[in-house]
Amino acid sequence: MLDHTETLLKIDSRQWHDQVASVVGAEGEQSYAAALVRALRHVVPFDYSVWFVFRGQDRPVCVHDTFTGKQRVIFVEDYQEGPYLLDPFCIVCADRIEPGLYRLREIAPDRFYSSEYFRSYYRRTGLAEEIAFLIRLSPEVMLCISLMRAGGSPTFSGRDMSKLRRVEPIVHATARRQWGRQPVFRDHFADPVVQDPTTDNQVSSAFENFGSGKLTAREREIVRMVLRGHSSESIGRHCGITTGTVKIHRKNIYAKLGISSQSELFSLFISQL
Repeated sequence: MLDHTETLLKIDSRQWHDQVASVVGAEGEQSYAAALVRALRHVVPFDYSVWFVFRGQDRPVCVHDTFTGKQRVIFVEDYQEGPYLLDPFCIVCADRIEPGLYRLREIAPDRFYSSEYFRSYYRRTGLAEEIAFLIRLSPEVMLCISLMRAGGSPTFSGRDMSKLRRVEPIVHATARRQWGRQPVFRDHFADPVVQDPTTDNQVSSAFENFGSGKLTAREREIVRMVLRGHSSESIGRHCGITTGTVKIHRKNIYAKLGISSQSELFSLFISQL
């Protein structure tokens, strides 16, 4: 006998089969992403979706979104200018996380929601929650299909996540067939309109060059973790040093850079980009 959740999924699947047919029929076409978004809306409701392709710390490529013009400035254009380097989804993709469906709050550092990145950039999105399918297209390239609920909407429930996990194999299989052709993404990353190689190099080396000539390698590593939303305790565990030592490093970093707060550190990092 089916439990209540399984019954709901079975009822939803009647429309889902029709949607899958539309998705499969759109494979190889520009309409594929929009077809998959429509199909997923039949599984659970969400307000926005954006699809980014990540390759290490290279400037990500946006292959689909459902934003208005003004929204796209914040969610895509501003994001591509550098804040993506502090995005937990980008970070775990660069670290080659296992493909799957993830909540942002599950993969974010322990102080992400009090980080300057969150206060200065992410809060501007006005989102209540973001989840994403992370799909490996090659050893170096991952596709991130984000589903977002705007402020005022409820967060994704456990039942919502269960429904999405039931259809996840279809999402992964069709996305890999659509986007898993390496020449396609070589073209995307090389396209000067989408991706300026000069800007690419500047952005991808931002952390390595930040505070060059002033900060030690260890201090630059700590800056990177602070900006990404790690607490002193988390940084200490990662670096194998005590929390007190981390705090001393942070004090020295601020002194060397002539700043006194995390907001100034964030502004200095963004201005370098």
